[in-house]
Amino acid sequence: MTHSAHFPEAGPPTANAMRRALRRARDGVALDVAEAAVLLQARGDDLEDLAASAARVRDAGLAAAGRAGVITYSKSVFVPLTRLCRDKCHYCTFVTVPGKLRRAGHGMFMSPDEVLDIARRGAELGCKEALITLGDKPEDRWPEAREWLDAHGYDDTIAYVRAISIRILEETGLLPHLNPGVLSWTDFQRLKPVAPSMGMMLETTAERLWSEPGGPHHGSPDKEPAVRLRVLEDAGRSSVPFTSGLLIGIGETYEERAESLFALRRVARAYHGIQELIIQNFRAKPDTAMRGMPDAELDDLVATVAVARHIMGPSGCIQAPPNLVDGEYGRLIRAGIDDWGGVSPLTIDHVNPERPWPQIDALAERSAAEGFELRERLCVYPEFVRRGEPWLDPRLLPHVRALALESGLADPDAPVRGLPWQEPDEGYVASSGRTDLHRTIDTTGRTADRRDDFDEVYGDWEALREQAAPGMAPSRIDGDVRAALATAADDPTRLTDDEALALLHADGPALDALCRVADDVRRAAVGDDVTYIVTRNINFTNVCYTGCRFCAFAQRRTDADAYTLSLSQVADRAAQAWDVGAVEVCMQGGIHPDLPGTAYFDIAEAVKERVPGMHVHAFSPMEVVNGATRTGLSIREWLQRAKESGLDSIPGTAAEILDDEVRWVLTKGKLPAATWIEVVKTAHEVGLRSSSTMMYGHVDQPRHWLGHLRTLAAIQQETGGFTEFVTLPFIHTNAPVYLAGIARPGPTTRDNRAVTAMARLLLHPHIPNIQTSWVKLGAEGAVEMLRSGANDLGGTLMEETISRMAGSGYGSYRSVRDLVAIAEAAGRPAKPRTTLYGEVPQERVRAAAASDGHLPELLPVLEG
Repeated sequence: MTHSAHFPEAGPPTANAMRRALRRARDGVALDVAEAAVLLQARGDDLEDLAASAARVRDAGLAAAGRAGVITYSKSVFVPLTRLCRDKCHYCTFVTVPGKLRRAGHGMFMSPDEVLDIARRGAELGCKEALITLGDKPEDRWPEAREWLDAHGYDDTIAYVRAISIRILEETGLLPHLNPGVLSWTDFQRLKPVAPSMGMMLETTAERLWSEPGGPHHGSPDKEPAVRLRVLEDAGRSSVPFTSGLLIGIGETYEERAESLFALRRVARAYHGIQELIIQNFRAKPDTAMRGMPDAELDDLVATVAVARHIMGPSGCIQAPPNLVDGEYGRLIRAGIDDWGGVSPLTIDHVNPERPWPQIDALAERSAAEGFELRERLCVYPEFVRRGEPWLDPRLLPHVRALALESGLADPDAPVRGLPWQEPDEGYVASSGRTDLHRTIDTTGRTADRRDDFDEVYGDWEALREQAAPGMAPSRIDGDVRAALATAADDPTRLTDDEALALLHADGPALDALCRVADDVRRAAVGDDVTYIVTRNINFTNVCYTGCRFCAFAQRRTDADAYTLSLSQVADRAAQAWDVGAVEVCMQGGIHPDLPGTAYFDIAEAVKERVPGMHVHAFSPMEVVNGATRTGLSIREWLQRAKESGLDSIPGTAAEILDDEVRWVLTKGKLPAATWIEVVKTAHEVGLRSSSTMMYGHVDQPRHWLGHLRTLAAIQQETGGFTEFVTLPFIHTNAPVYLAGIARPGPTTRDNRAVTAMARLLLHPHIPNIQTSWVKLGAEGAVEMLRSGANDLGGTLMEETISRMAGSGYGSYRSVRDLVAIAEAAGRPAKPRTTLYGEVPQERVRAAAASDGHLPELLPVLEG
């Protein structure tokens, strides 16, 4: 391999190009990739000019952050949890093989005692960070790693990382900073409660360095740039303070290096979660495939630091490892760094073992010589310490605050000692807030149309607007609607994707014909009965920090409309519902940071203890994942525990659109499509049936509807666990993504009819029940959907706050007579059902008839 950190085909930039780029940098004008690539080649006086302007940007940012003249570092210990890895990077000496570990007398992983010994000694020296570094998924490549994990009771490496992090917190007081390599969205949920920060170097976005034989990352699945960028985005979606950066001089061109920096800026801008960028220079090491490649030059490093500063702006934090620059600290400070990274008085740099850390006193002296005071920070940067939730899990807040000053920097005098790590309050929280919202939402309404953190909590609206642009106006397609209608009428299971798309775009007489075909299929499949269920919605909390941009229900715990019900209040509402004929309670809530993962079990048990005969239909896939990650259980184990606690079925909500292209516009931190599918399939496998849903009419297009419906049909053919499909038209009025000017104002009547009809056809015969939502469409809209293929009206609800908070104007409940009237308006008989579409016991039918299926005056909230 040859070193190619230049433009061999174009040569160095012209003097004019350099002068123009330097002038734009001095003037604070935003750079583009081409200009950044030119500046990366600055040398001599040009480099001094570039560094000076970068330093001014850095100084402005430090002043704005209240840290003028301060350069930071973290006092840490380096814990190489395992040196096994499934990747084969050609420059790495950190990674080894099982045979070498055995010959050296080491285990495949460090034992808990070995880890805690290092952490304890670090705590005695005043260290506050435990940098846990390891190879990617070693059990996927090495049977010895799998055997070690099995022998010690861990399902995978991430389970061990989580367990050892808890022990470090509890037994030493150090804060874990985790570098486990590539993580999935679910991995972030598992690790966020045990580590205030995490990291993974992007290294480069140059795909050829991964894909081409001989490249430094060839043969390393976790070094694919698209995979690593997805990790950075999932960290942002999960509100994890995250460290990333570049490894320069591994064969990338200057333009590729510039593109990598802009990729990092895009992620930082979208999620505000990149806490620092490390600019690390390649150092060739013996016994590696790249041992003959020259080291990245110091000028190269200085120029890259300066360009990174200009690209990331004053609020970015830029770090360069001091042990890799042969004491040239001044040049890095003058180029715009504001942090030296982790420095250990105890452990070596296991990634660069030949490069010892500088002494902290010497680093302070060299920083002072450049006019900077060296101050200690924690592994999580001060801005995130001050932000608190949702960036820091409540279980970590006591650990972080014990070591932090009010500024968010480390308290150098704080004793470093272990504290208990536990679920908040060790149980279900007490009731609080506006617990009468279920009643007053229809009278006094919500306090305001949006939260006062609207501009920060959902990410960067401008970046999101660019991302969402393709879905703003659904494209129309020309297709043979007549032929597609003939196929649908003959055998809807034979519809091709092209035919289905043509029908999803149908309008006018073609749409009328489509709805007639769907209604005929409905009649043949389930008859004329319009089913409904006497049920009560119980939204036990609306406190949530997930950041769904379509949701007007979620509140911070301090917001005027926030509330949480106690267990007795939940049980009281279930008992009230039983008294008026209900056969089901549907219970969902926000992802409240103070609710332990076992709270869901407590809720189910509370209802079953009070009303043993009530069907508990509860907990969306997002809540399931939250419960599983908070308890450390697998999704399957958690669902089994929930079932044992009284859970009977789950709602298939949180699906929105099962396409991550759309999901990541709609929501900042909700589960990806693949995880939703995993939860639902697992629920079906353990004997918990579910509904299925689709929320449409926002930033989506008919092709997304088609993919969503195809996915549901495939799941149903595999598991048979769906009871119904529920259409959920997007309610736009108070939805943040609409208020920000990104989403459409909900679906049109044409969209609603087409979606209902195509759901009937594309899910036939696998999911026989298609439900329309009166709460979102009103009575007249529901009648129209009953003529377009739907056969179910859903429930009486008794209370409903989610759609009402979003701005639905159709009330919070319907009586039995109301639902019967909707069916009659469609010319069809009505019939009560159970959750699983069975016959309703006569005793329940009589109770519902006596009360008309609704609460008298929507009984005022009970104190609990």
